[in-house]
Amino acid sequence: MKAETLNFFDRVYAVAKQIPYGRVTSYGAIAKYLGASRSARMVGYAMNGSGGKDVPAHRVVNRKGLLTGKHHFDGTNLMQQLLESEGIVVINNQIQDLDKVFWDPFSLQN
Repeated sequence: MKAETLNFFDRVYAVAKQIPYGRVTSYGAIAKYLGASRSARMVGYAMNGSGGKDVPAHRVVNRKGLLTGKHHFDGTNLMQQLLESEGIVVINNQIQDLDKVFWDPFSLQN
């Protein structure tokens, strides 16, 4: 991988590590915060490759609250189980009350 890609991934991981317990954000929100609003898919690639980096990748979902990255977790429902252990309600692979548990990375600037 190119150095720029790794640098972007490290920046994604730094943001993801700031997501509070019991909250979620989206791939697109992280991309927008990093000034790369059209790079939500790259954020997804970063989350996929985050294993062993102490990154709470389970807290990053798509813009509709769907657990689109769940197949990258060991076990059948590990992503959902991790979210539910934090008090987040998931039904049919979708976060319930997304507006209440959504965390905006721009809150880091406050």
